[in-house]
Amino acid sequence: MAKQQWMADAAHSELGFKIRHLMITNINGKFNGFTVDADTDEEDFMTAKVKASVDVDTISTGNDDRDKHLRSPDFFDVNKYRYITFVTTKYENVDNDGSYALYGDLTIRDVTKNIKLDVEFGGVVKDPWGNTKAGFTINGKINRKDFGLNWNAVTEAGGIMVSDEVKINCEVQLIKK
Repeated sequence: MAKQQWMADAAHSELGFKIRHLMITNINGKFNGFTVDADTDEEDFMTAKVKASVDVDTISTGNDDRDKHLRSPDFFDVNKYRYITFVTTKYENVDNDGSYALYGDLTIRDVTKNIKLDVEFGGVVKDPWGNTKAGFTINGKINRKDFGLNWNAVTEAGGIMVSDEVKINCEVQLIKK
């Protein structure tokens, strides 16, 4: 079986997240700087060995003050922990429509936890320039406090500012090297 190497097509990929703010709305964010590399047997992504690295300094929520706070020691502490990493550990078939569970070691602030992500495989195609590409929609959730992201504040009414649960939502397009 021939090994294939893939990498993220950053122009057609997005690594995003969503978190409840004041427990009444969701705030969306994304990371603009990242790499994703995958090695597969042929084009069988259930065999993929995936390594992702996210540059935390590229966080973007659409609000400069909030982004600065997220980079601070209250949250990601980007000067000390510049990168978030993810490495696959196993896959499980969910059904025959291309959906599967992906497990991997997620490291944030030097804390590593094995997490589960739900993956929808979009397929493999050749683009108009002859590049072979594969597409994935990836969703999951983590508890930010599991990774040392503990900052919070209490409102006047006794509510909390930021939820513990963070929803992960990614669109990843890989290109065959």
